[in-house]
Amino acid sequence: MSKLPEENQFLDLSDYGRPFARYIAEALKNTSFTPIHVTLSFVIAGIIAIICLLNGYYWATAFFLILKSILDAADGELARVKNTPSYTGRYLDSVSDIILNLLIMLAIWHVTERSIIYTSIAFISLQLQGTLYNYYYVILRNKHQGDTTSRIFENTTPKALKGEKQKHVTLLFKLYKFFYGYFDAIIYKLDTNAAKSKLLPNWFMTAVSTFGLGFQLLIIAIMLVLNLKEFIIPFFSFYSIFIIIFISIRKYINL
Repeated sequence: MSKLPEENQFLDLSDYGRPFARYIAEALKNTSFTPIHVTLSFVIAGIIAIICLLNGYYWATAFFLILKSILDAADGELARVKNTPSYTGRYLDSVSDIILNLLIMLAIWHVTERSIIYTSIAFISLQLQGTLYNYYYVILRNKHQGDTTSRIFENTTPKALKGEKQKHVTLLFKLYKFFYGYFDAIIYKLDTNAAKSKLLPNWFMTAVSTFGLGFQLLIIAIMLVLNLKEFIIPFFSFYSIFIIIFISIRKYINL
């Protein structure tokens, strides 16, 4: 199942793992496995990738980074096929992602001996890129009655859905705001009126999907196996110039 109606779907370059994710979700549909279990499995895959990276096993790192991306999509797919949407899963997914992203960048810093300041800039850039992509994607999903567990403006604690506990939602929402609040605020400030957009065309969303986490992890995986690890931190630092470019395009096509 897609997050968007079929007529509004676009080529999402960060979502290459979706076919495999759907297969996993269908295989687990009638089992006791829950989306939370799948989320925890992608955390394990991410941790294994980091261990492999620190020990110089770059092909194995690439494999587990891509596996992590597939499982990252599979938890949401399983929630949809089981019809069990939850804010608990939504925020646990996001909090897990940002912690793993930080650990991955620190591992790259360790094996490349780059400046920690430069690495911090790369991590911030990585997160801002992902935030812009998610911002536009959530706007599109809300506009076309797609999946709505992600909200355009995460300002208040949502009410727990059926099958989840409010205390879990509240705790994870607080963690989400702690980790993502500043990134969300920066992107909202840069493009305050994006939610009013009449046009977010498919070609534009495909371009912005290069900011999606799946595509970011794919880039890291490719650069590692090509022995280009020294260029990972500079790449994500400089690629952030496209944040301004994409925002400018979005504003121009909605004049």
